[in-house]
Amino acid sequence: MEWLLVVLLGGNLIWTTLCLGGYRPETMLVTSLLTAAALVVHLLGCVLRGSPLRGHWVGWMFTPFVAYAAVNVLWLTPVRWLGWHDWYFWGNMFVVFWVVLNGVRSRAGQLTLMGCVGLLVVIATIMACYQRFVQPEWLMLGREQADQFLTRSSGPFGIPNSLAAFYLLVLPVLLGLTMRRRASSVQRVLFGYIALCALFGLFLTVSRGGWLALLIAFTAWPLLAGSWPWWRRLLAAITAAVMLLLIGWGLYAINPEVRARFDASRAESGEWTRPIMWRGAWALFKSSPWTGTGGGSYNVLFERHRPENYQMEPRWAHNDYLNTLSDYGVAGFVLLFGVGAGLAVVGLIRIQSSGREKKRPSHWLDEPWFCGALGIGLLAFMLQLFVDFHFKIPALGMLFACGAALLVGRVWPVSESAVTGRFNWSGVGLAIAVAGLAVVYVYPHYRAEALRYGTRQALDKLWQYEASESIYRDTLAQARADLARACAIDPGNAQAWADRALADALWSHVEPAEAKILGVNGESYADRALMGSQVHAEYWIRRAVARDMQGKWADAGEDLAVALELAPANAQVWFYQGHHLSLQRATKAMARAAFDYCLQLDPGNLTAQRLRQKLATSQ
Repeated sequence: MEWLLVVLLGGNLIWTTLCLGGYRPETMLVTSLLTAAALVVHLLGCVLRGSPLRGHWVGWMFTPFVAYAAVNVLWLTPVRWLGWHDWYFWGNMFVVFWVVLNGVRSRAGQLTLMGCVGLLVVIATIMACYQRFVQPEWLMLGREQADQFLTRSSGPFGIPNSLAAFYLLVLPVLLGLTMRRRASSVQRVLFGYIALCALFGLFLTVSRGGWLALLIAFTAWPLLAGSWPWWRRLLAAITAAVMLLLIGWGLYAINPEVRARFDASRAESGEWTRPIMWRGAWALFKSSPWTGTGGGSYNVLFERHRPENYQMEPRWAHNDYLNTLSDYGVAGFVLLFGVGAGLAVVGLIRIQSSGREKKRPSHWLDEPWFCGALGIGLLAFMLQLFVDFHFKIPALGMLFACGAALLVGRVWPVSESAVTGRFNWSGVGLAIAVAGLAVVYVYPHYRAEALRYGTRQALDKLWQYEASESIYRDTLAQARADLARACAIDPGNAQAWADRALADALWSHVEPAEAKILGVNGESYADRALMGSQVHAEYWIRRAVARDMQGKWADAGEDLAVALELAPANAQVWFYQGHHLSLQRATKAMARAAFDYCLQLDPGNLTAQRLRQKLATSQ
């Protein structure tokens, strides 16, 4: 049963990492089911062994956060379907942590999981090299790389900083395996090669946050994990810092991409977009400091604090600490990061004390340096969370969970529980419950979201075609069918209902004679979306458009007034306001003013430019 568990976990890690890190919902559909299957196998394994189900005590330290997050989604968040989406990310990570900690006890199983990660390092670096030297726009799953990342490699993740975080997790262990005293020549060559792959891949990411986290973590390594006298540890820390700074200076001097990236950072005084997102998260936290604004709510409620000069969709705060404070408040932050920090401090003390013992471990997995290397990798990852959202990338969350579980199992080892010899019906019941919840709740959530996500991407590209073109009609017909299926599979997905209203509004350009009935349908779909959330400006826009299609001009104006109140600096809201006002002769001057402000916020909005020009020529 343990080997079946290892196969499920290893396969899940490889699958999720290679599929853009699990970013897309169709990937998470498989990932979540594999994670649930791993938990079921672990529970059944406990039943067959006759061992208790309680597991390692550290595993229980994070269950209060998981429970609190579920309560937050059920009763606090104003965007419940997004809250569950966020909760499933946390749940997936903590299940992997629990299963690795309690279910993968043998060294052979743990080494196999580590081998899977080593294989991913090599594959990721090969992909990074292909992107950098052969085809910069290439991504997994037939995707294309975003323009801002064309000079940087992202490997299987699609985001260079995510690839850097992956390397940061594994580099200390790889370097430790290469340089440990009792390593054989074959081991030094093998692990040294993989370590060089990771270092070169990290260089190709050109990740400023990743390099800074590496500098801090490697400087801290001798100070935190060493057993030498304090003066030798301090000297080693200074040496590590000087060496990394010299390497960085050399790369800056010889590589134009590195030089351009750091020169841009200096010209912008660090970063101009992230502070905007951070200020929004901090403002949301201050509005509800104890419980937060609700799981998954950051991206929607950010509209309250969007400045005029920022029109991108942040989705997350690009700082997992601030994002957690914003969504879950002080209560959630303490239950997650407070508990983790406490365990880290106590674990560090235990690692240092074990390093002073003279007893020689029977395997390198049990040597103190291994715990230190794992801890430094986790520290580097946590440092990069100050500037990124790695816990929102499922593959990174799972890799972090595996590393944390291996570390906890060595810092606080527990003996195998005595076999009771009794058939544990509670374990069978829990296994059935986990399987049932995965099928009844998790599968429909990701299946519907996969249909919706791909459809919305197709709809957002239709602006470049005319309604008379076949590609416009065919794409829209398929989109309407897929969205109808998504709403039937998961009626609680408010965004699917809003997108369905959008699809019907676009279909009215294909069949103008059906505009009124399409407007009636669109209004009912928008009403379903608003039942899911009253704080999302897009849902009020969808209902306003549907009402305009029916000639309910005044009612549509009221909806747009609410949308403007929710998102006063969003260019799209002002675009729809301008379109609405242009429908009446008496308000065309106001429509021009709305379009002017829309183009002030987003000068590249081609649709607004065309409508503004059309409005000017009609006067």
